[in-house]
Amino acid sequence: MSQGTEQWKSRWGFIAAGIGMAIGTGNIWRFPRMVANNGGFPFIIAWTIALFVWAIPLLIGELVMGRKTRLGNIGAFRDFAGKGFTWMGTWQVAVCLLIMSYYSVVMGWCAKYFTLAATGAFAKPLDLEATKAIWTGFTTTPVQTILFHLISMGIGGFIIYRGVVGGIEKASKIMIPALFALLIIAAIRALTLPGAAQGLEFLFAPKFERLADPKLWLDAFTQAAWSTGAGWGFMVVYANYQKKRDEVVGNAFIMGVGDNVGALMAGMVVLPAVFALSLSPQMANDALTSGNTGLAFLYLAQLFTRIPLGSVFAAIFFLAMTIAALSSLLPMIEVGVKNLMDAGMGRKKATIAVAVGGFLVGAPSAYNINFLDNQDWVWGVGLFVSGLFVAIALMKHGIKKVHQEYINTPWTDFKAGAWWKLFIMAFPLLFVLIFGWWVYQSITWYPDNWLAPFEVFSVGTILMQFAALLVVALLTNNWLAKKIQASPGSVYDEK
Repeated sequence: MSQGTEQWKSRWGFIAAGIGMAIGTGNIWRFPRMVANNGGFPFIIAWTIALFVWAIPLLIGELVMGRKTRLGNIGAFRDFAGKGFTWMGTWQVAVCLLIMSYYSVVMGWCAKYFTLAATGAFAKPLDLEATKAIWTGFTTTPVQTILFHLISMGIGGFIIYRGVVGGIEKASKIMIPALFALLIIAAIRALTLPGAAQGLEFLFAPKFERLADPKLWLDAFTQAAWSTGAGWGFMVVYANYQKKRDEVVGNAFIMGVGDNVGALMAGMVVLPAVFALSLSPQMANDALTSGNTGLAFLYLAQLFTRIPLGSVFAAIFFLAMTIAALSSLLPMIEVGVKNLMDAGMGRKKATIAVAVGGFLVGAPSAYNINFLDNQDWVWGVGLFVSGLFVAIALMKHGIKKVHQEYINTPWTDFKAGAWWKLFIMAFPLLFVLIFGWWVYQSITWYPDNWLAPFEVFSVGTILMQFAALLVVALLTNNWLAKKIQASPGSVYDEK
């Protein structure tokens, strides 16, 4: 290893950072909605299968790429798959940073609602119109949304500025136990509400006939990919800081399963609370199908006001969401920082560049929620492309070689069977199915303008922005291949 390369101080620090990477705001309010829309327990079964078929194999592959090359995503694709594939790393970095730019805005929403709860905004009973007024008043006041975006990016940048051990690892060791503690407290309170059993019954109802629904499976794979961070490129970067004898398979399983446990805990908070506090089953259904924004910031904010100590419960919930958002924002920033460092920039300058750039690029999303929705739509789908590129890089390098020499090493305690090779080789087919579903759905939702490039949700806007990024990535392929430093040495070659 090159002199001066940062390393995780402990395995727990790496695992905490990895779990923090995976557990984000989507676990807390996207997962319960997906469960509700797909029949409860059958979705959990399909989602768990997707974890082992898609997410964990990808996490393993990304760890291998990072450990082998000791470079960020751009250099990792260059050295692992070949110079002609450098553009795939550029794509992965760009998608990650574009998501980072609006994800900071979402963290700002969570932080704002935590301050509202902590200052008593939800102390008195509120109806849906009142919570809508709070939400609209906040999101249509750019001074506030941009300020909280700035605060969020500033906090994330400050932690990354302090480095791997002093920043990411130290913060993760505090945030992840705190997040799980908050979720446990929130779950206990939710489960003790009168009528909460209806939410648990819905969550775990054995409606196995729903497993025959193709949409359920596609939704499950979508949730698994977004939730665990598989294909985002985080693990390529985080693996740079691992020691030679650190686990690959075992760590990937712990992070993937830890993410699923966090999502299930969130489901056991949200579903019982919604069912217990709704005036009717129809109101509960409206809340659970209201979308990400509606469920968290409109319905749950209203429901918290109907219970004793509701302000405390609301503060705990929105603090958990803020911590979850921050724990996912950190690796997004680090992806940009690490790749700039590979190009010769120091950590401090790189962190300032990424944080300032992320704030400026994210400002339109803070200013206009429709712009944010568009970016989330486009680059959420772009993550699947990133996952496909990782699988292609692994196949280009040699699946058999990766499996035998980089994963099942002599010092590892956990081996990957032939299932890993099978699942990676199946990724192109899985991608076609998942991406095809998104195209089909968007055409169904917007049959008259599905190709319109400036619609918030359309195939056209995806194609236009994908094409723009691909052109940039391809045109800069050779320049970046030369700009990124030489690999400091594979962990597998260390003595």
